[in-house]
Amino acid sequence: MTNDVSSPDLKLGLIGDNIAASRSPLLHRLAGAQIGMVVTYDRLVPRDMNLDFDGVFAFARDNGFRGINVTYPYKEKVVAKLQIDDPLVRGIGACNTVIFGGDTPKGHNTDYSGFMAAYQNVRGEAAPGVVLMIGTGGVGRAVVFGLVGLGATELRLIDRDLPKAEALAADLRKTAPQVTVTVGDNAEAAAAGATGLINCTPVGMVGYGGTPLPRAAMAGAQWVFDAVYTPTDTEFLTDAAAEGLTIISGWELFFFQGVHAWKFFAGLPLDQAALRSELLSERHPL
Repeated sequence: MTNDVSSPDLKLGLIGDNIAASRSPLLHRLAGAQIGMVVTYDRLVPRDMNLDFDGVFAFARDNGFRGINVTYPYKEKVVAKLQIDDPLVRGIGACNTVIFGGDTPKGHNTDYSGFMAAYQNVRGEAAPGVVLMIGTGGVGRAVVFGLVGLGATELRLIDRDLPKAEALAADLRKTAPQVTVTVGDNAEAAAAGATGLINCTPVGMVGYGGTPLPRAAMAGAQWVFDAVYTPTDTEFLTDAAAEGLTIISGWELFFFQGVHAWKFFAGLPLDQAALRSELLSERHPL
């Protein structure tokens, strides 16, 4: 194993916008350190590199990266560049993990598996029930397929881009005809009678203030999940906690999607408890 960051054992990266606060670099460096590997994990922001997404992807592919994570707003766009072997991931239509090597990069989705693990870590075997999900982009597609896997009975999809939401609804109806799926653009109205409330928009993220759902509309729900994890305590989650709802934070999705991505990147064992403890400590810089 090398000790030289200029010649790491594993070279990784993250393509996305507004990722300065991402803790993914730290997660993967710590994962490598557990087994004596030097891991580099670069933030690859298209505008900072004076490139478009295609240019940044080509840069990573051609410059020794073992793999990359892909985040907002490129999870759906990247699919056209990848070989996707898992039919479920093809159905989701979004990838957040890419492995280079061979003729065509391979695509995976650890948001899907990561969300299911995050949900079960907090709520165990409790069924999701009737779920309102706001935002039907890349992470939303992964989360909603995870909800199907967890046994959700009804899914209410809300998005300002109704054709995008309708496209996801059509995919869900083909995959899970037993689940009732509706589409709309009014989150407050759709929240009535919902068991679970989910934010899969960037609203609440550092740089995107506010909340996608007023606190008053949360009454009667049982649990909430926010895909945003920077900051961890978004207004959406703070309001939900004040209403007495069970909280599943975006940090949990971040943690489990990272753990699952590590398996693709390195294929090596990981002490999850130790990694969680180190990530939650204040000793490590971003």
